[in-house]
Amino acid sequence: MPAEADIRSRRREAVLEIIAERPVERQEQLVELLRARGIEATQSSVSRDLKALGVAKLEDGYAAPGRSRGANDRELTLLGEFVRQIDTAGAHLAVVKTATGAAQRVAVYLDRTGWPEIVGTLSGDDSIFVATRSAAEQRRLIARLRAQLDTTPSNPESGRVGHRGPTR
Repeated sequence: MPAEADIRSRRREAVLEIIAERPVERQEQLVELLRARGIEATQSSVSRDLKALGVAKLEDGYAAPGRSRGANDRELTLLGEFVRQIDTAGAHLAVVKTATGAAQRVAVYLDRTGWPEIVGTLSGDDSIFVATRSAAEQRRLIARLRAQLDTTPSNPESGRVGHRGPTR
């Protein structure tokens, strides 16, 4: 009989394969797809797996963390759709305001970019605090975010994301 860790590992590998192959919008749907592959799962085990794998729920279904450290078009669209304002709070903190309920999705994206300016993020419902090591890194981060937003095709107000705070 396989060990619990082996079962969990096999299930998590299958979860990543399934969401890469097709859109999955609900955890119950994922449970059914796993069972069709002969893998026993419950909604609660799938929920734990999704969290452990860093899978984000987007409007069109679950999305696995990118295999590469760069952003894909889907993630850039996420920024364009949800970011409303970029602000500063002191020399080491950027505040990203998002649409209500979108802060965690955007924070996950920011955490996964691998951008050296970002030390870490903390998100609420519609705000993300992004810590940087220095004021110079804060400026680079804000410039990088604005550049990403300016090149996002789904952002109808491209380049018009508000930025308040000291200009350095």
